Formats: sequence, structure tokens, C-alpha cells
Amino acid sequence: MLIRAFSKIKEDIKTIYDKDPAAKSLFEVLFCYPGLHALILHRIAHKLNYWHIPLIPRMISNFSRFLTGIEIHPAAAIGRRFFIDHGMGVVIGETTIIKDDVLMYQGVTLGGTGKEHGKRHPTIMSNVVIGAGAKVLGNITIGENVRIGAGSVVIEDVPEHSTVVGVPARIVTQRFEQDGVLQHNHIPDPVKCEINRLKYEVQEIKEELEKREK
Repeated sequence: MLIRAFSKIKEDIKTIYDKDPAAKSLFEVLFCYPGLHALILHRIAHKLNYWHIPLIPRMISNFSRFLTGIEIHPAAAIGRRFFIDHGMGVVIGETTIIKDDVLMYQGVTLGGTGKEHGKRHPTIMSNVVIGAGAKVLGNITIGENVRIGAGSVVIEDVPEHSTVVGVPARIVTQRFEQDGVLQHNHIPDPVKCEINRLKYEVQEIKEELEKREK
């Protein structure tokens, strides 16, 4: 059991090196990455919660929030190679399911939309990137290889291989990725695009009316 735990920590450290160019040394990663600390503490709390041990898992979760600024409910299921970059303000709800190779930035909320019981938080499939400040709410599924732009609010299922932006989030047809990495500074505004399209249509109608008047 200990060997498997250390193996997972080693894999988490490698994931940080792979996804964060700012990672310079092993000691820096071990002592200065709150996402790693929160994940290690969550694994302990999750295991205790799985064994139905009362109170202690929530205490560990609260201590982790105090230490890292990241709140993960002990019951949330998190897969392999999960990386929270920076991490401050991240909230992951009780019935959240996160698959493998997910990258999440600061300020993200994986939350519910009401007081209903049962599955009420999102399911995040593999290889998803969630931009800073994004909110993914309700019992919805985010498909594989989805990219969620910073500040987006996602309240509906997102099909795989999509990029979504906006409030509420909309699917954009362009794939603003480079080597599989979301380019946050090159994401279009779908509302602005729609307004521009309507402006062009109005201009065409005006020109047609002017021709007929002549």
C-alpha cells in the first residue's frame, strides 16, 4: 500500500514537470506546489471516507483548504495525473468525478446547482483543461479532450474534442490548441462573433434596399 502511494506521488511530481515550465527542482515541487499538497491530503481523506470513518476525512479536507486554498470534498473521485496549477480558490464538490490527465487552473469551481441528493456535481472525462475562474455546475459530463476557457460558466454537457467559452459557455468551432494545449489568449468571444455576423447581414439588407430604391 505504501509502495503504491509513493508511486502515485512520484507520478504526480512527474506530471508537474511535464505541465509546468516553472518547475525547476524536486524540492521546489515538493514544498512550493499547493496543488500537490492538496492532492496528497485528498487521497488520505478519500481513503478514510471510503472506509466510512466519520469526521476525520472532513477535518483533513478543512486542514487542506487552510493550508493550500484548495477545497476538495473527501468523497470526490480523482483519477491519475491530475494537476491543479497555482490552485487558490479551487472548489471540488462531493459527487465530482475526475478522470485521468486533467489540468485545472486557479479559481475553478466544480459545484452543484441546488440541494438535490445523489449525483449533483460534474463528471470530467480524461485530458480536459479547465481555465482559470471557470465554473462547471451540476450533474453534467465534460467529454474527453475538452478545453474550457477562463471565466466560462458551463451548465450543460460538453461533447468531446470541443472548446467552450463564455457565460453561459458556448461551443466554438475553432480549436485554439497548440500541441494539445489550450491557448487562453486566442479564444474568440462567441457573443461578439454573433453580433458581427448580424451586423454584416444588416449591412447586406441595407445595400439591397438601396439598390431597389434606385
